[in-house]
Amino acid sequence: MPTKSIPACELANVSGVKRFPEQTKSSSMGSSDVERKESYEDVSGEPGGLVSTISSSRSPLQPPDADDGEPFTTYFDSKIPIPEDDGHSCFSFRKLWAFTGPGFLMSIAYLDPGNIESDLQSGAVAGFKLLWVLLLATVIGLLLQRLAARLGVVTGLHLAEVCHRQYQKFPRIILWLMVELAIIGSDMQEVIGSAIAINLLSVGKIPLWGGVLITIADTFVFLFLDKYGLRKLEAFFGLLITIMALTFGYEYVTVKPSQKKLLQGLFVPYCGGCGTPQLEQAVGIVGAVIMPHNMYLHSALVKSRQVNRADKREVREANKYFFIESCIALFVSFIINIFVVTVFAEAFYNKSNANVSQVCANSSIPHSAVFPNTTDALEVDIYKGGVVLGCYFGPAALYIWAIGILAAGQSSTMTGTYSGQFVMEGFLNLRWSRFARVLLTRSIAITPTLFVAIFQDVEHLTGMNDFLNVLMSLQLPFALIPVLTFTSLPGVMHDFANGLFWKVAGGLLILLICCINMYFVVAYVMALRSLALYVGAAVLSLIYLAFVAYLTWLCLIALGASFLACGSTGRLGFAARPELFLLGHVDSEPSVTR
Repeated sequence: MPTKSIPACELANVSGVKRFPEQTKSSSMGSSDVERKESYEDVSGEPGGLVSTISSSRSPLQPPDADDGEPFTTYFDSKIPIPEDDGHSCFSFRKLWAFTGPGFLMSIAYLDPGNIESDLQSGAVAGFKLLWVLLLATVIGLLLQRLAARLGVVTGLHLAEVCHRQYQKFPRIILWLMVELAIIGSDMQEVIGSAIAINLLSVGKIPLWGGVLITIADTFVFLFLDKYGLRKLEAFFGLLITIMALTFGYEYVTVKPSQKKLLQGLFVPYCGGCGTPQLEQAVGIVGAVIMPHNMYLHSALVKSRQVNRADKREVREANKYFFIESCIALFVSFIINIFVVTVFAEAFYNKSNANVSQVCANSSIPHSAVFPNTTDALEVDIYKGGVVLGCYFGPAALYIWAIGILAAGQSSTMTGTYSGQFVMEGFLNLRWSRFARVLLTRSIAITPTLFVAIFQDVEHLTGMNDFLNVLMSLQLPFALIPVLTFTSLPGVMHDFANGLFWKVAGGLLILLICCINMYFVVAYVMALRSLALYVGAAVLSLIYLAFVAYLTWLCLIALGASFLACGSTGRLGFAARPELFLLGHVDSEPSVTR
């Protein structure tokens, strides 16, 4: 029957949906599938009010109007079973192992070439003084990733799918375009990083565009590893993280940074003698660590575990183990980031181009002529960082660095492609074949990267990276605001909705991060020194801020400011998609024997 539009103020009020009495069969754990049906009625009491009947035989991943033909499949349609703990203890290593995987795939975004470049520049510009910023950014990232993971676990839908069902069509398309821009920007950094590593390993014989083509080809191959089992795919990502830990750990042991300065930089939130370059670098660290597309990715990855969402105990247990796994994964990524920062802080802080040029002139390292003989402060990126390590610590340091960057670029390129898949499938409700989806999303992200590689020299990519960092900083609200909005709606999360503490803390964290990133954007635009660019940036800023204000308005409604939703807001606010609001009462996966 046709549905009518529901005002946002009604949707914000969870008590606005009444539940009919239901009859369900109770059964013990390990019983067969339980068919559960529930009917709901709009409280308006008007004839023809909205009534929705949902059965657990249909997955919430499947749109309500989908036909019953060939089932729609995605990368994580195979579920990993969770073992039952006979001892009923509060913690089980067997269960933690079963839940281990999504957090490590998510943590790769904290180790992509953009992060590595931010790390080495932080060490070269500020020494050990900004390590506490890296620690704080990682902790904030963990708390925000927790929200994304909980959304996927509780609802059985990832963030892009929730946005598709909850936002109106026009803002939903704008939101998708913004997230797609963030993925393209991140993917460009990741693919270029892999291409730079290939260029270093080949002693400059493979040009940048050749490295991009190689990365595209092997990414397509690696992406189909999950056909042999999800665990094998996760093991492959674990191997890449291990390679990064070993290679960057080798650089750490070779350089031998001061442990006293390291601990002081980590736990003393102070930056003595710091100026504008150090402040901008601190802002860059926050922008590099917290990535918008990673929220969409993590909310999808957690769906790969078999969780009976009709059982609150299982959902609570899944949330707990996913959070523990995320803590471990981000701790590993933090240690790897520490390796990079401290190596460049110890060896290259306060160095000039002339200092490095003289050392490189006396070495046999290829590419050593990239440093001019000037008294300017040393400027390094991923490419120059490898060269300078080779000049000071020998060819082994150069090639081991390149292997680490290749592992970082390859792994983050694959997870970036997964992010593109989930975002496009969720926002656009695509039902294409798997190969067509991979080809489309990969082409959208790779095409601009290939053009940059053809027309840009490997030694002059810093300007492009700065622009891409600004681009991704601008997209951050389009991930953080929706994830706080939907995890705060009791109609979506039910008993697992954010409490007062998480609403306030989450809102303040998102406000802080967005302000920091806006400072970074303003500083970048002001440095361009062009009146035409100032005018263009001002116009775009008005449009940008208007859309952010719209999302913030809906977020405030979800956080409890229901007075903002009063009036005729049905056409402006949340979409009338009751199946998500009722989703918490439906088991998205059939009960399984555990």
